Amino acid sequence: MKNRLNESYENYLKTIYLLSKRNKGGWVSNTNISKYLQVKPSSVTDMLYKLNKRGLVSWKPRQKIRLTPKGRGIAKNTLESYENLKIFFKEILKLEDNAFLDTLCCKIEHFITPDIAGALKDLI
Repeated sequence: MKNRLNESYENYLKTIYLLSKRNKGGWVSNTNISKYLQVKPSSVTDMLYKLNKRGLVSWKPRQKIRLTPKGRGIAKNTLESYENLKIFFKEILKLEDNAFLDTLCCKIEHFITPDIAGALKDLI
């Protein structure tokens, strides 16, 4: 398997990216993340320390959060894998259960290598 962050890290980065698109300047609050992921604010804070240590977010305790270019790249790649998987399952395999596809794509997106992502993109 490729050398990537674990699923939880990628989910947080993807969430911050999606929320940042809604906010002026791309800043996101701990509360925004907590509500979106339906987790305790303390869990978000714990993850933010980890993401900050890896240089994936710009953040200090009790302040807003923004992705670094490295964090944004990982988030965008994860989101692109999700979207391409969903297109593949809907248009190629003709699956129609959106709730099931959301869950499935969210789980699979974390295991897509760059080679597989490229091949999937070419296919669809």
